[in-house]
Order: sequence, then structure tokens, then C-alpha cells
Amino acid sequence: MDNAAIEEMFETLGPVTIRRMFGGKGIYFEGVIFALEVDGEILLKGDAESAPEFEQAGSRQWAYDGKGKTVKMPYWSIPDAALDDPDEMARWVRIAYAAGLRSKK
Repeated sequence: MDNAAIEEMFETLGPVTIRRMFGGKGIYFEGVIFALEVDGEILLKGDAESAPEFEQAGSRQWAYDGKGKTVKMPYWSIPDAALDDPDEMARWVRIAYAAGLRSKK
């Protein structure tokens, strides 16, 4: 996904910064990472507080194989309902940003 498309996706939050990392991209707002782009997919930051919301919305948690062991990361797929609804997307973006703020503490 190109940077312009990512910026447009998150415009309700404000201007984002995009940095290349580990073959993907980190997406930041005011210095807080709240999303990733990995293999063309956008993943939103979650934490213990927001993970149940992501699960209930049908999102899947990002995981990778780390030396024969599955490693779950605190990032979730965008809920299907948010993909075609800008208001719903804005809500999930705020949830991800709040998780990013909590993780900085």
C-alpha cells in the first residue's frame, strides 16, 4: 500500500508519519505508533483493554512463526465493518491510537 493511501485512511486522526520497518511500515501519530502495514495489509494496535473489542468485531491477531513457535503481536486486522464505513474506521483508528498511548506509559 502506498503512503498516500495510508495517509488518506487515517486522515480522521490527523497527519500521520510513516516509517519503513522490518519489510513493512510503521504508522505514527504525534510520535505514537498505532498501526503497521505488513504485506499490503494494515494492522491496528491493540492491547489488553481493546483486544476483546477486536475479537468481537471478527478481527484476527497478527502472529508469525518465530523459530517453530507462534508469536502473537499486539496488532489486529481492521474489522470488516470499518472497511466501507468512514465513521466506523475513524472509531477503530481512535481505539488503536488509545492503545498506542497506553503502551507508551
